[in-house]
Amino acid sequence: MAVLEKVNYPDDIKNLKTEQLNILAEEIRNFLIENVSKTGGHLASNLGVVELTIAINKVFDLPKDKLIWDVGHQCYVHKILSGRKNRFDTLRMYGGLSGFTTRKESQYDVFGAGHSSTSISAALGLAKARDLSKEKFNVIAVIGDGALTGGMALEALNDAGASNTDLIVILNDNEMSIAQNVGSLATYLSKIRTNPKYITLRDDIETILKKIPAVGNNIYKSMEKIKESVKQLVIPGMLFEDLGFTYLGPIDGHNIYAMIDVLNRAKKLKGPIVIHAITKKGKGYHFAEEQPDVFHGVGPFEVSTGNNFSNSKMTYSDVFGEEIIKEAKTNEKIVAITAAMPDGTGLKKFSEEFPHRFFDVGIAEQHATTFAAGLAAGGLKPVFAVYSTFLQRAYDQVIHDVCLQNLPVVFAIDRAGVVGEDGETHQGIIDISFLRVVPNLTILSPKDIEEFRMMLKWIFKFNKPVAIRYPRGGDYLEGFIKYDDIQYSKWEILKEGKDICIIATGRPNQTAKIAIDKLKIKDINVAHINARFIKPLDYTMLDNIFKDYKHIFTIEDNYIAGGMGSSILEYAAKKEYKGKIVQLGYPDEFIAHANINQLYKKYNLDSEGIYNTIMKQI
Repeated sequence: MAVLEKVNYPDDIKNLKTEQLNILAEEIRNFLIENVSKTGGHLASNLGVVELTIAINKVFDLPKDKLIWDVGHQCYVHKILSGRKNRFDTLRMYGGLSGFTTRKESQYDVFGAGHSSTSISAALGLAKARDLSKEKFNVIAVIGDGALTGGMALEALNDAGASNTDLIVILNDNEMSIAQNVGSLATYLSKIRTNPKYITLRDDIETILKKIPAVGNNIYKSMEKIKESVKQLVIPGMLFEDLGFTYLGPIDGHNIYAMIDVLNRAKKLKGPIVIHAITKKGKGYHFAEEQPDVFHGVGPFEVSTGNNFSNSKMTYSDVFGEEIIKEAKTNEKIVAITAAMPDGTGLKKFSEEFPHRFFDVGIAEQHATTFAAGLAAGGLKPVFAVYSTFLQRAYDQVIHDVCLQNLPVVFAIDRAGVVGEDGETHQGIIDISFLRVVPNLTILSPKDIEEFRMMLKWIFKFNKPVAIRYPRGGDYLEGFIKYDDIQYSKWEILKEGKDICIIATGRPNQTAKIAIDKLKIKDINVAHINARFIKPLDYTMLDNIFKDYKHIFTIEDNYIAGGMGSSILEYAAKKEYKGKIVQLGYPDEFIAHANINQLYKKYNLDSEGIYNTIMKQI
């Protein structure tokens, strides 16, 4: 890697020639494949932006010029070129590099990201702050065509286009978000990609008119209206220019020379600009090119075969996919919704078996929620499968459009609890806190996969708003003997006891069971309650627990603040309970990236941590 060895910061590539830049691109691709194959991470999206990122670093003066990445999952090349190459073997590991942009990691990470469609809003804010401070620098936002389907991105385009503010938006168009893009905006961009005539025609008009002597410039200015008409004829809509942007493109995003040229042109223009770059997700690694959705986010894999080394154990997402298909075969009112994540949520097979009852709305969780409410109002049984961290984006719609109207929407909340290496932007540890205060909403969480199947069967027949939260991956422990029938608001006594009582919800029941076995050796007799309903609580059982135990321990894969334990404390205060309640969960801080077992250990949610906490308290 002759060139990459000498490149650590943007200044190191300023004097490189185009031939050297192309070598650098190839070396970066090899570096990415080699490293991500060991650590896991977002591969296909980063392979697609190699030349684009090099060109940005070549043309702009980073970090004085401000570069903002949307989502941030395509920032690996940016990190390699901004002083973090030698730490890349720590990617997504405890104490290592984040897989996303984060301000606390580097001055080159101007704005943190992990969720979609935020870059244009942030960039416009930075540009306005620059203007008010009378400073001089460029602001560049890089957004994918998938992220452009998010409502927030369209709101920002609307505002930025009317602002007349100097701002460069690079549209990285690879026809993908995680899965294949859907919707009218994707169709619109496809029309532009397949209509290169406009670019040639536009450039020809400008060149010919400017060559006319003496009056050429005046004629050129007077011909602007004609040029606008040509645009309308050749590219239907001209969405970006109609919104107030100068549109440059489409450009081959893998042609470094072309990208450098267009970026230099953009620097000289005034007002908001869109540069439309066409890239290929997974570029340079044929397995990722053939299956960009599979290689969007991967665990460690074998480079020569593309085979993943991940555990083949049954996951909650797999089970969800199986159970919704079973139920849909007998209940034709069931329909499924995803916000651009059919594979991750387990809905891919459902989409193939019931194509007319499956809806991928793009990266648009707010729309997905109200769309589900509309389906429910029309007499259907909509199931919105969504990661916990992304449901946050639709909170108002959950309250206003679903629960206020008491519509029977199912929220299948995947990746609830810590998710590990994706880190603080993706940890699903706040959904209990923000959902349990919403009237009309029932919330459940299964102790294991077997109970998950039981709950899904019950939920699909429940005729009110309901959320079921379940973790990433599979079970840690198999061996629960007891599986009571699901009854509304009723908890399950997994073990009788006389000394202390543990009330756990979700997968933490598994680590609690192991801890209870350890406590038994110390002659501590523990009652174990499975709080399968987070809302409503089982108040009858709680009354008995308050009467029988002076020490209660609540365990949840959620923030302590506002979680299930907090709701039990509230009820305990109301009942004037005199005993001690200890809550186990996450403290008031953002939880950094590490594998799930490391996080459980750090926050005393593994069996050893639960055991030690109880021993200290009694």
